[in-house]
Amino acid sequence: MAINPVPDHVPPEMVREFSLFTSPGMAPTPNGDPHAAVACVHAGPPIFYSSFNTRDGRGTWVITRARDQRRVLQDAETFSSHRSIFASALGENWPMIPLELDPPAHSVFRSLLNPLLSPKRVRLMEAAVRERAIALVERIAASGTSCDVMKDFAFPFTVNIFLRFLGLPDHRLDTFVGWANDLLHGDNVKRPAAARTIVAFIDELAAVRRKEPADDFMTFVVQAQVEGRRLTDEEVRGIGVLLFVAGLDTVAAAIGFDLAYLARNPKDQQWLRSEPDRIVLAAEELLRAYPTVQLIRVAKKDIDFEGAPIRKGDYVSCATMIANRDPAEFESPNTIDLARPDNRHAAFGYGPHRCLGSHLARREIVIGLEEWLARIPSFRIKQGTAPITSGGHVFGIENLILDWS
Repeated sequence: MAINPVPDHVPPEMVREFSLFTSPGMAPTPNGDPHAAVACVHAGPPIFYSSFNTRDGRGTWVITRARDQRRVLQDAETFSSHRSIFASALGENWPMIPLELDPPAHSVFRSLLNPLLSPKRVRLMEAAVRERAIALVERIAASGTSCDVMKDFAFPFTVNIFLRFLGLPDHRLDTFVGWANDLLHGDNVKRPAAARTIVAFIDELAAVRRKEPADDFMTFVVQAQVEGRRLTDEEVRGIGVLLFVAGLDTVAAAIGFDLAYLARNPKDQQWLRSEPDRIVLAAEELLRAYPTVQLIRVAKKDIDFEGAPIRKGDYVSCATMIANRDPAEFESPNTIDLARPDNRHAAFGYGPHRCLGSHLARREIVIGLEEWLARIPSFRIKQGTAPITSGGHVFGIENLILDWS
């Protein structure tokens, strides 16, 4: 992997050896804790430059304080959200919509899509979400006393919800998970191949829905209008790809990290099992402790930010896993307190680009934990196994084998 040189305008004293991809604890690690590993940056300066902090080896400014991250994420006039994070894998430059659009175009598409994932719409989906969770957990409970949580529960649960949203049957579930895994965690061969496959799938689905409308998300998108016109093919693709990427991996990873924590902390596990009304608040603390996404902005103009000479075109990293361990915002940030009050975490970002699907993600996590704890007795990491965690643009966990024998 080629590493870009540190730009001349970056003072040498502001460069630090840090990377969400290569620092200690970021590579796939048995029994790792990448969230605790990145929290060490709070012992250093509030902003510094990392020469390798993206999947393609680019350097970024790293904002460590939560309040400074909020300033960046709120200021769309100075910091663009468009960096073609998906399209760049294809050597192209089109945005995922609305995530990578800047105002005023962002507001147009956000207003179009907000009703589809509003709290009211999510409540209407909740019965189906819970039904799917119950079916999966009951099947796991009936089949034995251990399981691979990611393969048997987290991915099938969240991907099924995504498929229903798109109006697709379950039989391609494993295929979609494989695409997402290659895209988000694959190498320089698998990632562009997965991106091409996903684009072809989205384009084909859009073409089908134009000819054969259904009661689903993609039909809504191909029939939608903004500013008195139909969406272009590139806009339909940008929306479809964002839904695919956002819906397949991040929530499953969050559920995996949550269940790994509960497996290692039986008192907290039993507390939530005996008092399930506390799961909603506990889920917020688990979102704070184990967020999965690094947010990156691109400077649209020169600015001196908290002493850092950020120049037009510089990448600025607002890693949620760093903001959520900020001791200035959270008392004892590395302690998991499932009753933590006033939990203003940044798991879903901040500002105009705050996660469009946050309401659905929250309910998936809460319902997943509720139904798991209601049907699976006291569980632990299976002896002789070790969950493997990894850092990167999206933090992940795999090989999470739980045992309740």
